[in-house]
Amino acid sequence: MREKKEKLVVSFLTTTQAMAAEKYCQSNQIPGRLIPLPSEISAECGIAWCTGLEEEERICQVIQDGGIQATGIHRVYLYE
Repeated sequence: MREKKEKLVVSFLTTTQAMAAEKYCQSNQIPGRLIPLPSEISAECGIAWCTGLEEEERICQVIQDGGIQATGIHRVYLYE
């Protein structure tokens, strides 16, 4: 049976911002991927960046340094 694990999910106002975050994270070797926005999170865009909890500090830095407009950083239990 699949288990849910706690993940860090970053939500965005627009798809363009989500894609910019993906590009910035990939170029800086931050693991993760774009996923459909989990239903428990409300945001304008239906796409989110998902990564491990250990990347929280780096993600906050990405948002600042990369000029990414995130609407929130959430801890969500997701199936792997």
